[in-house]
Amino acid sequence: MADHREASITLPSDPASVPAARGQVSDVLAEWGLAAGTEPAETIRLIVSELVTNAVQHTSGRSPFFTVELRLERDERLRIGVTDSHPRWPRRLPAAVQQDNGRGMAIVRWLTAECGGRMAVTPTEEGGKTVWIVLPWTPVRP
Repeated sequence: MADHREASITLPSDPASVPAARGQVSDVLAEWGLAAGTEPAETIRLIVSELVTNAVQHTSGRSPFFTVELRLERDERLRIGVTDSHPRWPRRLPAAVQQDNGRGMAIVRWLTAECGGRMAVTPTEEGGKTVWIVLPWTPVRP
């Protein structure tokens, strides 16, 4: 097996791209040994869904596309990055704020920590950003 496996998906910043990104990520993970429908696969699908939804909703039309990058490192770590070209980074809302949306990053942080992973945001050379999630790799077959 190779030390690294990589996949990249670029889609338009459109709400219809959210389920497309989830489906394509699930397909890649299944190829790498993480069966769809398992708890780790569903957790990753939810994380990707939240990150992609943020890339679509919060870029104010300044990012016509987003990219999901997947990298499996030595069958030990899964790195997921969602890149858009909007310069504004995700913001943490105060816990006291009551609203119907805006909790995506809190969900991502919680799920990532629950899985023993970590999250980071890095700038891109083009002025956008990538939100990275790094998780321990736990392939599960049904």
